[in-house]
Amino acid sequence: MYLYKAYGHSLATAFNALLMYFSMVIAQSFLARTFGSYTMQLFDTADHEILVPILGVSLLLVAFLINLSANRLIEGVASFIGFLKIGGILIFGVAGIWVADNIAVDFTRTIPDSDSTLSGFLGATALGVLAFKGFTTITNSGAELKDPHRNVGRAIIISIAFCVVIYTLVGFAVASNLSMSDIIATQDYSLAAAAKPAFGDYGLWFTVILAMLATAGGIIASIFAVSRMLAMLTEMKLVPHSHFGMSGSIQKHTLVYTVVIGLVLTAFFDLTRIAALGIIFYLIMDIAVHWGILRYLRQEIHANLLILVTAIMLDLLVLGGFLWVKVMSDPLVVVVALAGMAIIAIVETVFLKKQDLTDSSSRTK
Repeated sequence: MYLYKAYGHSLATAFNALLMYFSMVIAQSFLARTFGSYTMQLFDTADHEILVPILGVSLLLVAFLINLSANRLIEGVASFIGFLKIGGILIFGVAGIWVADNIAVDFTRTIPDSDSTLSGFLGATALGVLAFKGFTTITNSGAELKDPHRNVGRAIIISIAFCVVIYTLVGFAVASNLSMSDIIATQDYSLAAAAKPAFGDYGLWFTVILAMLATAGGIIASIFAVSRMLAMLTEMKLVPHSHFGMSGSIQKHTLVYTVVIGLVLTAFFDLTRIAALGIIFYLIMDIAVHWGILRYLRQEIHANLLILVTAIMLDLLVLGGFLWVKVMSDPLVVVVALAGMAIIAIVETVFLKKQDLTDSSSRTK
């Protein structure tokens, strides 16, 4: 809504809103692939390249079926899984630190390379965006909350505080039980890798099941929120929409679109590239939101100038470092991101012009 209030019914609003939408769909695909990677740790097979995307696609389909049901069921399933995963991750973090010989984190065991620079650090920092961007699920589900004006902000603060505590515990638990080279080698399932030397096979099973619950719960809640967001953009006439012969509400249609896009990304992109696309889209959108508030809404909502400028500068710094690392290591990701943004901009430009002509014709009649 801040985008709409700042930029109005314009290309800037539609373009950046869709960047947010696609970044969240990409995050769902990231979770789906993570689900597959962790699940495969329970089986002694070498067919990871085939089975990981299959498992991820299967999870998305199950989440889709759950999201077709009533809102109360979605809320109940997501909340139940949420309590289980928070409790389980806390147990893993505390126990991992407890059984470790020490909690010192030795980063000297990694091999220096071309990314051991400031740009490499900024690129790594950008990956942390995905770890905290889940709070957008709260904002996109605001209509489902009681007293959203009061509770959305509180929910965001509480969720970020929980994440900081949990991520810190898990980070120390993993770093205390694995060397840096081991963490890099097992980057798609490092929690499971850290659990095995600390707790044996039981720890491996516990951690894998915990990761499966965490990713499944995140996808169920995110699909619900993201499909509602796209439905809202459709009702605001900011994005094109087609029923494709489907019956039901617009929200059910956007649910289908959201899952189909997620299925394609999960099937054909690996974790690293999925994460990179989501980071690029999200940071550009975040800069646009802060600039819009700074330029058009700061006086109206009494926003803090220093916070807005700092946020924009940090976003630019992290985005610049991340893009530099990707240009050097995986330029295809940058090309795909630029192509994706160009397609969004072109489609939205054509759609909004047609929409303006339609509205003008309606008014003259």
